[in-house]
Amino acid sequence: MKKIILAIACMLAVVSCQQKKNEQEAAAIDAVRDSLNQIINQKDSELNDILGTFNDIQEGFRQINEAEGRVNLESNNPEKMNHEDVVENISFIQRTLQLNRERIARLNQQLKSSSLNTSKLKASLDDLTKQLQDKEAQISQLETQLKEKDIKIEEQGKQISSLNDNVSSLTASNEAKANTVSHQDRMLNQAWYVFGTKKELKEQGIVKSGDVLKTATYNKDYFTKIDIRVVKSIKLYSKSARLLTSHPSDSYRLEQDAQHQYTLFITNPQRFWSISKYLVILVK
Repeated sequence: MKKIILAIACMLAVVSCQQKKNEQEAAAIDAVRDSLNQIINQKDSELNDILGTFNDIQEGFRQINEAEGRVNLESNNPEKMNHEDVVENISFIQRTLQLNRERIARLNQQLKSSSLNTSKLKASLDDLTKQLQDKEAQISQLETQLKEKDIKIEEQGKQISSLNDNVSSLTASNEAKANTVSHQDRMLNQAWYVFGTKKELKEQGIVKSGDVLKTATYNKDYFTKIDIRVVKSIKLYSKSARLLTSHPSDSYRLEQDAQHQYTLFITNPQRFWSISKYLVILVK
């Protein structure tokens, strides 16, 4: 009888160990999947921004072509020319060319700072830059044609003749401006989080003598960097979770799943990260 009981106990122990191992493996797979989803979401956001700028530039060129066509049609019929219409179209072309200069500079900066900076995207940017240069040359030629017909275009903002002046300095200025804006945007939307047991957090210097992030020696590489516009939830894989850093209580919630493991949901990202861009969570 004792042998039977011992055998049953051994079998139960083996089953329990296997079940625990399966749970650990499942948790590890979930962690990898969530990490990949965060990366995919961030790349989707970057790609949408880049494609949006591409579309804006192409739409700008389309509008310029339409306006240029209207002026060309009129220039072939001097007796039917409406001076105000010519001035309006030329002024529109000036403004739209300037917008496309700024958009191309911004797109160049987006590609430099993005992980999606592929050779195909770079080739597309080079093509857009060439289109801009060709279009500026065409507009300069159009100005000459209008002057030959004794049509004086009144100055509206900038003269057409100034479109080709200081192109390099304008591009450099726009790139610097776009670089500053892009850097500020990334910094404003960056945050770092970590979760771990009390032992783990102490080993990394994150928690020391009950204080959190009070020393300069804590391991910053132990944190995960995120874009707060993308990451709105963090799975904690634990049945116990407590925030150690300060975040407004009405900006998040902790919820348990079917396995009673917690997930942190950030319901108001701007408010949640307003006090600290570092998040430390104690789990067991």
